[in-house]
Amino acid sequence: MTAKKKVGITETIFRDAHQSLLATRMSTDDMLPIAEKVDKAGYHSVEMWGGATFDSAMRYLNEDPWERLKKLKEKMPNTPFQMLLRGQNIVGYKHYPDDSVREFVRLAIKNGIDIFRIFDALNDVRNMQVAIEATNEYGGHAQATVVYTTSPVHDIEHYIETAKELKKVGADSICLKDMAGLLKPYEATELIGSLKEAVDIPIQLHTHYTSGLASMTYLKAVEAGVDVIDTALSTLALGTSQPATETMVATFAGTDYDTGIDMEYVSELNRYFKDIRDKLKENMAPKDVDPEVLIYQVPGGMLSNMRSQMKKMNMLDRLEETLLEVPKVREDLGYPPLVTPMSQIVGTQAVFNVATGERYKVVSKEVKKYLQGGYGKAPGKIDDDFRAKIIGKDAEVITHRPADDLEPIMEKATKEVKEKGYYTKEEDVLSYIIFPAVAEEFFKNRG
Repeated sequence: MTAKKKVGITETIFRDAHQSLLATRMSTDDMLPIAEKVDKAGYHSVEMWGGATFDSAMRYLNEDPWERLKKLKEKMPNTPFQMLLRGQNIVGYKHYPDDSVREFVRLAIKNGIDIFRIFDALNDVRNMQVAIEATNEYGGHAQATVVYTTSPVHDIEHYIETAKELKKVGADSICLKDMAGLLKPYEATELIGSLKEAVDIPIQLHTHYTSGLASMTYLKAVEAGVDVIDTALSTLALGTSQPATETMVATFAGTDYDTGIDMEYVSELNRYFKDIRDKLKENMAPKDVDPEVLIYQVPGGMLSNMRSQMKKMNMLDRLEETLLEVPKVREDLGYPPLVTPMSQIVGTQAVFNVATGERYKVVSKEVKKYLQGGYGKAPGKIDDDFRAKIIGKDAEVITHRPADDLEPIMEKATKEVKEKGYYTKEEDVLSYIIFPAVAEEFFKNRG
C-alpha cells in the first residue's frame, strides 16, 4: 500500500466477465487485437485464465487453452496475469493427484501466469495447500481464497481463522471471494477491517453484481482498507458479472484511493468489447439485478444451470419451489458455500427432491461422495442419522484429506497420451488428465 492508499484494479474481461455473461465463448482471436492496449491501462492484474475457460476453449472453441495463455503473454508482457485455480480440482470438477497439481502450476507459470487465485469450495485449507506450496516453489504469487457465504457457521471468526491458516501455509495475499454477490456494504466494512488486522498481507475482494450491492460494497471495502478489487469493462459488467471498471475508476478518481487508471483510456478499451459482445450476442445472459439471490443464495451461474436443467425436464414452472429447496439441502449438507462444484451438487439434489416429490428419494452420487468426506470437511455439522440414511450406517466416512487416497498420475498419463499419438508438448498431458474425453476429441481435430 502506498501512502495515498491507492486501490488496485483486477480486470476480468478476459475471464470471469465473459464466463458470467457470454457462456465463456470469447475466443483468443477476439482478445488478441486489443491485448496490447489492455496491457498499457495500468491494471494491478488481468484475470484471463482458469475457471471454466480451460474446458470451454477445447470443448466449444476448438482452441488449446495453453496457446491462449502464451499468445496473450507475448502481447501483454507488462501486466501480471491472474488465473482462478480450484485448488485440488485444478480447473476441473474433482480432486486430482498431487503430482498433477504441482505440474499444472509449474507449466502455468512457465507459460505466463503470475498470480494464482486458489480456492476450495468448502474453505478446506488442506485442499489448497499443495497448490499454494507449488506456487511458492515455482515463483508465482499464491493468492489464497476465503469463499464468502452466509450461514449460521460462516461468521467473521470463520473467515479470520481460515485466512490465518492460509497465510500459515504460504499465502502471499488473501482474496475474499463473494461469488453470489451476498456481501453487504456495512458487512464489508467490518469483515475487511477485521481481516486487515488479522493477517498482514494484501486483501483483494471479488464479488458479482447479481444482487445490485456490489459497487456499494466495493466503496465500503476500499474505505476499510482493501488493497485490490475485481471489475469488468462496462460492456460485460453488471448482472452476474462484476461492477463496471469505468464506474469504479471514476468513483475513486481524485481521492486518496485513486486507481491511477485513465477513464478515457478504459472507455476506449470498452468500445472494442462492445463489438465482440454484439458478435457473440446469441450467448448473452441478461444483465438484470436479482435481489432474490439474497434470499435463495443462488449464484447467477448456478441459477442458469438450474433453469436449463429444469427446462429439459419440463419443470420450469416449479423453479421457485426448487429455489426454496436449495437452502434446505444446503442446511442438510452442513452449509457448503455455493461455488463450483458444490453449487452444482446442491442444485441438482434440490431439483431431484422437487421432481420426485420426496426429499432424497433419489440421491446423486456426488452427494453420497460428499457425505463420505470425498470433497473435504463440511463447514457445519451434518446430522448422523441423515448421513446414515443417505450412505448407509456402515459406509466409511473419511476425515483425512481426500487427495491422500489418489495415486500419482503424471507418468501413466504421459505414456497414454504418447501411445495414442496425441503428444505434441508436455502441457497436453495436463489437458488430458483434467478433461480426458474433451481433450481427446480436441487432439483428434487439432490442426
